[in-house]
Formats: sequence, C-alpha cells, structure tokens
Amino acid sequence: MALILLLLFVPLTLNTYADGAAPGASGAASTVESHQGPVFIIPVDHEIERGLQRFLERGFEEAANYGAVLIVLEIDTPGGLVGAAEQIGTMVKDSEIPTAAFIKGDAASAGSYIALNAGNIIMKPGSMIGSASLVDMNGQRVDDAKLISYWKSKMVGAAALNDRDPDIAAGMMDINLEFDKPELGVSKAKGEIISLTSDEALKAGYAEQIAETPEEAIQWLGYSTDDIFRVEHTGAEKLSQFLTNPIIMTILLFIGIAGVVIELLIPGFGAPGVIGTLAFALYFFGNYVAGFAGAETWLLFILGLVMLVLELFVPSFGILGLLGSISLVAGVVRAAYSYTNALASLGIAFAGAVVVIAVVAMIFKERGIWNRFILKDSLTKEQGFVPVSEKLSLVGGTGVSITPLRPAGTALVNGERIDVVTEGSFISVNAPISIVKVEGGRIVVKEI
Repeated sequence: MALILLLLFVPLTLNTYADGAAPGASGAASTVESHQGPVFIIPVDHEIERGLQRFLERGFEEAANYGAVLIVLEIDTPGGLVGAAEQIGTMVKDSEIPTAAFIKGDAASAGSYIALNAGNIIMKPGSMIGSASLVDMNGQRVDDAKLISYWKSKMVGAAALNDRDPDIAAGMMDINLEFDKPELGVSKAKGEIISLTSDEALKAGYAEQIAETPEEAIQWLGYSTDDIFRVEHTGAEKLSQFLTNPIIMTILLFIGIAGVVIELLIPGFGAPGVIGTLAFALYFFGNYVAGFAGAETWLLFILGLVMLVLELFVPSFGILGLLGSISLVAGVVRAAYSYTNALASLGIAFAGAVVVIAVVAMIFKERGIWNRFILKDSLTKEQGFVPVSEKLSLVGGTGVSITPLRPAGTALVNGERIDVVTEGSFISVNAPISIVKVEGGRIVVKEI
C-alpha cells in the first residue's frame, strides 16, 4: 500500500512543479537570468546645463543600443539650470531601461531632482541629497511665488514616483514650510532648507541602501557586474566644458573682438585677424558641442562680420555697420546657454577690447586704414604745383565796373579786366571803384 501511494504521489508532485515554478529552483534561475546583461554607469559630475543634458542623452542612447539592463547615474553635482534638470529628469523617468542613482558626493539642488526620478537611490557614506531652493545666476534666493510653487510641484512629483514622503521633497526647496516627522528622523523649521546625509536619507526613505562603490550598489540591486560600461566624456565634450566656462568665454570674446577689429583698422599684420577669428571659432565650437549653439549662430556671426567689412569700403551712412553689429551681438548671445551671462561677458570683453584697440591704434597710427581716406600730399612748388599769385600791387588802385557788382562782377583796372567782389553793397555799371583788399585770388573793391 505504501509503494502504491508513493507511486501515485510522485507524478502529482511533478505535475504541480511543472505548472507552477518549483520553489528555489526555476524561480531563482529566472531572476538571475533577468538581471544578466550590460550595466551602464553615466557620471553626473558637473554643473547641470544643456551640455550635461546632451551628454546624458548620448549615454542613454548608447545604453539602449548595447541592450543595457540597468543605467546607474553616478551623481556629484552642485546643481544648475532648472530647465536642463527637468529635461534630464523626464529622460530618466521615462527610460525603458531601469535606472538607479548612486550619489557619491552631492546631489544638491537640481541634482536631487534628477536622483528622485531614478528608480532607486543608493548613497555613499558621507554624501548628501537636498538643498534644492531656487537661486538666480548670482546665487541670490528667488522669491517669486509662481516659480517656487512650480519647482515644489516638480520635486514632490519626483518623490511620489517611488512613494517617498512628499513633505521632505517640498522642504528641500520651500523655506517657509514647517513640519516634524520623528518617525523619519526629519524635522523642519521655518527658514531652513532640508539636506539629508546618507544615514538620514536611508531612515527617511530617500535612499534604499548605502554602498561604497557603484559596483557594490549594482550587486545590491541584483544585477551582474560582469559587463559594466562607464560612459566617458569625449575629448570634444571636455573641451566644450572648458570653453563654456564664463571666464573663458569672456576671454575668447575679448581676443576675438580685439583681433578682428585691429586687423580691419590696421591691415597688414595678419596675426591679429587669425587669432581673433580662431578665438571666435573656439567660442562657437564650445557652445555648439555643448548643445547651446546651432548653425544659425554661425550664420549670424559671419553675416555680421561681412557687413562690418563692407561698411569700411561702401558708403551706407552707417546702416551696414549698425546691421553688422546687431548681427554679431545676436550670434554671440544666441550661442550661449544664458542670454544674461552672454551679454555680461560681451560687455566686459568689448570694454577691454576698446582699450587695447585704442592703444594699438595710437602706436601704429601711420599704418591705419584711415590714412587711405586722408589727403596727405601738400600742393607745393617743389612737387610742380604753381599757386595763384597775389596781386598785392593792386591795393589802392582805381578802376571802373564794367558789369553790375552784386556783389561779384568784373571791373577794368589799369586796362585789365579782373574779377572783383564788393564788401557787400551793390555797385552799378560804369561806376568808379577803388581796390581795398587782396586775399589770394580774391580782390575786394568799393565804390568811390
């Protein structure tokens, strides 16, 4: 009976495991298989702007092309532009590839928003997340209620993606919010901004784990570390980051303006024109690679330069010069990531260039283009020019007007017809006159 029951039980058990996965066997194998594949680590390691956005877009595209199973954003950033952070956050949130944020340093300001859009947050000991209040380009706090409300909704929405406490996200940027959540280890008084350490974030539910390295975080998430790819900045992208620094941009604009204008005003050197053109090319190249500038900015700049050159040779009453200046400024400003920063850099560069141009013009004044429009030759006897002789001997002489003098006309003096002019009065024909003054070829008479 026991053998019969055993024979009946074994097929039943096998059928059960075939229909529903056997515990600890088929289910475990399925889990391991689903987490095998390339894992991409993309650094978010500098100020958030459109250049970083373009870099991340390239990283996500490469991850998709390689069939990545996980994207890890390695975050250490002080924040940056809200607009760029929104675009990056949307890209992270809508990614078909699972995402995780590994905060190895600071996920401050807009960096915290990007981290909250990831599927998981793992933090390195000593790192932080938060302090996301709005500030302007000068670092001054923004008090616009509409902007604050908008940014708060974005932060709260990002926190809600993974069921994180919305008040904490709001407290990271709203200085007027007050609450006390002892169960989460977070309290906020009015006037404070929340920033969480790794331990505080773990307790508050703003981090899932603490790990020393991205590889450790990847293992904790259940993914293989056999195929890890780190997306690095290309040489052009690194150069672009350097060239789009506000100080470097100002220096390039200064060199560009000074070099091109000196070459136009004092032609013949060649070097200032080449250096100035190269400086402008680097300015536009850096902003183009960073994603700020388009082809239209190059067109505006070249068109403006051509019109300024034409203004030197084609009389247009300043119209070409004005249009060329407007086109140049428009090209420079549109190429930058911030119109305010671009105008400030352009103003400083222009002021410095004016001083340098004035000094160079003084030193090389003999070679300036203005010499082409100034008659320098003297009409001297040595060069073959014979001036009109002054008939000073006629002063005091007398004669007769042979035409009406109104006030100019002709008179007969010593039997010679000469052109004369009165002191302003009218003298009729055949009136006696006397010569009172001779100035070069001008003979002044009066009626006797």
